[in-house]
Amino acid sequence: MHNDPREVLNNSAMTRLQYVVVALTVALNALDGFDVMAISFASPGIAAEWQTTQAGLGIILSMELWGMAVGSIFLGGVADLLGRRPTILGCLLLMTAGMLMVTTTQSLVVLSSWRFITGLGIGGMLAAINAQAAEFSNNKSRPMAIAIMAAGYPIGGVVGGMVVTQLLKVYDWRSVFYFGTAMTALMIPAVFFVMPESVHWLVRKRPVGALQRINATMARFGHAATALLPDLRDEAGRKAWIDIFSKSMLPTTLIVTVSYFLHIVTFYYILKWVPKLVVDMGFSPSSAGGVLTWASVGGALGCFTFGYLTRHFDLKKLTLFMFICSCLATMLFGQTTANLATLSALVALAGYFINSGIVGMYSLVAQVFPTHVRASGTGFAIGVGRGGSVLSPIVAGLFLQGGMELPQLSVIMGAGSLLAFGALIWLEWNNNAPKAGGTKVNDEKLVDGLSTGHS
Repeated sequence: MHNDPREVLNNSAMTRLQYVVVALTVALNALDGFDVMAISFASPGIAAEWQTTQAGLGIILSMELWGMAVGSIFLGGVADLLGRRPTILGCLLLMTAGMLMVTTTQSLVVLSSWRFITGLGIGGMLAAINAQAAEFSNNKSRPMAIAIMAAGYPIGGVVGGMVVTQLLKVYDWRSVFYFGTAMTALMIPAVFFVMPESVHWLVRKRPVGALQRINATMARFGHAATALLPDLRDEAGRKAWIDIFSKSMLPTTLIVTVSYFLHIVTFYYILKWVPKLVVDMGFSPSSAGGVLTWASVGGALGCFTFGYLTRHFDLKKLTLFMFICSCLATMLFGQTTANLATLSALVALAGYFINSGIVGMYSLVAQVFPTHVRASGTGFAIGVGRGGSVLSPIVAGLFLQGGMELPQLSVIMGAGSLLAFGALIWLEWNNNAPKAGGTKVNDEKLVDGLSTGHS
């Protein structure tokens, strides 16, 4: 048979193994969620051990975010060049080493260096698994699959937060990283033995043995083998980095990148500073970790809810709505009194809307970039956008050290989502763009009709 295997996957019902692959991306993103939050859980202990200032702690909190930015940009390109699967395995090795070595450090400089290395792995991982979730799901389920994948991030925070809260009652901050090391290392054999390479990537790149690998994967999915690889003469053979900066694609690349950057400013204010702010109110580090866990509970609920809503509402409009709500929820968090129950409820509310906005951006990014640049485009948008994650804890730390109170700070940091709303309204779909419900669209044309203009 000569069926294009990409079209078979796009238009057939998802099989059990495809669900398993998506589930693996959820687990991998859960590692990302925990690893990023690990330093937040540990920050009160680190600050106490080394007597750091607020501004100094903000820099420490940002180090893995710098790594994530670099990893997303450059390792996303590696995922398009060498494949999704080997990139994921390499990122897992970096993350395992980085988490473990943090526990051996004797200075803040060395600790920060290992957090940067951990961030490299996290950044590359996110670009690769976003592509995997999109390419192993069918047209109908793609937005939902990406939303479920994104839910792994707050799930990692919830589960990790529950464990870490108990660990911190008995052990010091290093126990957070021992736990993270063990969980990350366990995913290496799971990916190696279970996750196949993306069929979409194999069709586009055609490495040695591509047809055999495609047929082996399709057989595992319960589909018939194909005798020949599809003809790509009608599909432009473009280079990834040139393509995302081409005249037709550049406006879209810039818009999704700027919007993600601004929303991330708000996201990482909550994610990085909540534990320290709660401790400063007079509560214990374990209580502060419990409050931050509620951000992940709300975030997980937001991801699943958003995925369901994409079947009924326009993806872009839904994302815009979540941006407005995340801005308001973050501002409301800053107006509360020192009450654990109230703090937990407001942080959960903020996590719900902020993570919903993140899912919206992941879904938009996966849809606007075609296969041959999907990981590169995702990596660039998220990598440059991670600049917001780098700046957020530093800026918040400087404002706090300068004497700014929590209510005013939360208004300023919550405005990131509002500005993201303003940027995203310029993104306009054309008739070729995929619909939220999964209308059939040629994978290589997902980006061709996107332009700028008022929406």
